[in-house]
Amino acid sequence: MSQPIGLLIRRELAVVIKSRSEFIYPLAFFVIVTSLFPLAVTPDPVQLAFIAPGVIWVAALLSILMSFNGFYQQDYDEGGLEQLLISGVSGTNIVLSKSIANWIVTGLPLILIAPVLGVLFNMNPTANLVTMLSLLIGIPSLCLIGSIGMCLTLGLRNGGVLLTLLVLPLFIPVLIFGASAVQAASTGLNFSGQLAILLALLIFSLLLAPFAGAAAIKVSIE
Repeated sequence: MSQPIGLLIRRELAVVIKSRSEFIYPLAFFVIVTSLFPLAVTPDPVQLAFIAPGVIWVAALLSILMSFNGFYQQDYDEGGLEQLLISGVSGTNIVLSKSIANWIVTGLPLILIAPVLGVLFNMNPTANLVTMLSLLIGIPSLCLIGSIGMCLTLGLRNGGVLLTLLVLPLFIPVLIFGASAVQAASTGLNFSGQLAILLALLIFSLLLAPFAGAAAIKVSIE
């Protein structure tokens, strides 16, 4: 089972690398949005450290939301999804491989750039570390949850708007506990509970999303 998923992940990465904008745009959006807040809100270091968890997490969530189209819609338009299903690849493997590839291409760069932005927001080293940990655990959940909505909206007119309406409510628990963990770390409070809940959400998403996404792909293609 691991070999087909590995091959599918390589396929997804090869497709995205050919279209560099698919992973450059979300990262650029993340950096630009977070960098504008100190200019628009306040340059006060105390205030910046206070709003940093919410700003970073909201920007990361929106960046991940931007990335789904490149992994699903183009493959659907070109008939790649249908060919994979016809060739015997299971829908769960397709969704899982696309989610992993999305995390590698979009999520990892966000995680790596987050500490630099944390310094910009005057976050302490502990809060910076927790920011990376929370994003490391939370972003895969966003990729998996978003895959369900993306598979449901394939081929629909104005699917991007519908996707946003479908998945944003499901993103809220990850957003709340991710930002809360960073906020707790920045104020010296215990943050292990929030990280544990993020991990539980990741496990739940990992168990549910591939099967729900696979069913959605079949509905969209049929």
